[in-house]
Amino acid sequence: MIKELVRLCVLLPAVVCAEVSIPEQIKPPGGSSPVLTVHAKGDQIYQCSLVDGTYSWQVQAPDARLFDEEGQIVGNHYSGPIWEYKEGSQVVGRVLNKVDIAPDSSISWLLVEVVAHKGNGFFSNVTFINRINTNGGLPPLSRCNSNHLGGEKRVPYTADYIFYS
Repeated sequence: MIKELVRLCVLLPAVVCAEVSIPEQIKPPGGSSPVLTVHAKGDQIYQCSLVDGTYSWQVQAPDARLFDEEGQIVGNHYSGPIWEYKEGSQVVGRVLNKVDIAPDSSISWLLVEVVAHKGNGFFSNVTFINRINTNGGLPPLSRCNSNHLGGEKRVPYTADYIFYS
């Protein structure tokens, strides 16, 4: 079913794609309108940490390029989490909800609320973001222990982001 939804997203406009493929738990509030859909390709950066006496890989930040439908880079996604459009406008987000569509192979799909804006530009009026169609990005399979404490690993991922105003 997910592959069929991905095909629909490629063939149909972003508005239809958003209505068809977004699970109820991560739909933006009523009145939100999609203004841009981009494809992200990059890494999720994890660090080996000791939390409550247990060693584990903790996500630190994304590091991804954002591509338009022609495959041109239109922005970046990095620590914050921050999304930056090519003309310099930025948004900072906070995760409101998530859905694990394929927990054994992909990071969660998200609903993100924009909590800060920087610059005047395309992202100036963005209020919510969805991360959907994820692939990869899960914590590393390698061991995290006292020998690796503080060490970082980059795990490739792809996703689609829908920006709403």
